[in-house]
Amino acid sequence: MKRILIPAMLAIGFVATAKVVTIQLPVETASYKAGAGVELANSQCLACHSADYASMQPPKPRDFWTAEVAKMKGKYAAPIPDDQTNALIAYFSRSYGTDTNAASTVAFDSTILDPQTLATKMGCLNCHNVDKKVIGPAYQDVAAKYAHDANAMQRVREQITRGGSGKWGTVPMPAYTIMTDAQVDSLANWVLSQKAK
Repeated sequence: MKRILIPAMLAIGFVATAKVVTIQLPVETASYKAGAGVELANSQCLACHSADYASMQPPKPRDFWTAEVAKMKGKYAAPIPDDQTNALIAYFSRSYGTDTNAASTVAFDSTILDPQTLATKMGCLNCHNVDKKVIGPAYQDVAAKYAHDANAMQRVREQITRGGSGKWGTVPMPAYTIMTDAQVDSLANWVLSQKAK
């Protein structure tokens, strides 16, 4: 009986004195390599992956990156728009792979002005939601913060086009420079119009 009782008492004592361990991950500082398509990679991939993931891979052929993007979309339901899939594969194949002939341009439709379409295409909704915090703040919180700020439009425009961190937490927001001024205005106006109901 002692053989069972003593180990059981020790185990109970150990559990009773165990402390909760909190792990604080370092702030993300890595970024994807500059080049055509980097904004697409930032908007679609940084919500879930560190940019270090790509740079740690040995150079892989296009088939590898095609399979990776397909896996992210199919298995993990990454919301990568179908019309951006090939450009994303081309970016990784060229920047982190062995494909030196991958297309070097990323087509982005500069005529899109609908803010919700822009938010989807640019990957904004990977990190933001209208009424609840995801990785970044809820758009209703952004609208509330700047509700009485005469420079609200300028501040939100700068956050979109320059990115940064520190205003809402430590997770950096990438810069989005491929949108036209009219598209940035449309997106910023929409964000600022999201009043809590």
